[in-house]
Amino acid sequence: MEGAMRSDDKVCTETGIESSSRGPGCSLRHFACEQNLLSRPDGSAAFLQGDTSVLAGVYGPAEVKVSKEIFNKATLEVILRPKIGLPGVAEKSRERLIRNTCQAVVLGALHPRTSITVVLQVVSDAGSLLACCLNAACMALVDAGVPMRALFCGVTCALDSDGTLVLDPTAKQEKEARAVLTFALDSVDRKLLMSTTKGLYSDAELQQCLAAAQTASQHVFRFYRESLQRRYSKS
Repeated sequence: MEGAMRSDDKVCTETGIESSSRGPGCSLRHFACEQNLLSRPDGSAAFLQGDTSVLAGVYGPAEVKVSKEIFNKATLEVILRPKIGLPGVAEKSRERLIRNTCQAVVLGALHPRTSITVVLQVVSDAGSLLACCLNAACMALVDAGVPMRALFCGVTCALDSDGTLVLDPTAKQEKEARAVLTFALDSVDRKLLMSTTKGLYSDAELQQCLAAAQTASQHVFRFYRESLQRRYSKS
């Protein structure tokens, strides 16, 4: 592992506008979201981050199978479907991470002995897929009216070989990075709900990535608010 990051390391922020500390070749990818696209689910959302796109549908609270019933809270399931082919080990791992994040914020005790199912379909993967899945799941849960103690978002960070920190990396940037870290954060205290990492990094770099992700999450939550305001102001 490398030592602590230098004070002049470049950081890329997710504001949609280039900041003064932005490094060359690093840009924030565009966010877009549309809710209530599907008729069968109780809530749905399509979330776009650059060229990464995920469609999410939420079913429930609904009747649950007796074998999966939990007497004091709702049973929460997450299904992630790849763009082509059948789900593999990578999809099952992401399902677990997304489920753990949702369970941390969904008020399942309000709907005991019911089922809440989140189905995610990958439309395109151009980097930061897990973060995009988390964002799509959150907006679909909001559209379904599932009670939550807070909203949540996903932010992915990549560390280049020279120590440059890149937020919301593309697939190419992820492939070239020596470490990729994804965080799930809540909207109340920007508290860490989930993290998953790959590659080599120091403790100091981990803390810097987390701080950068917490800052970036403010812009994601602001996008959530603006997206919801635009939708409901139409009526």
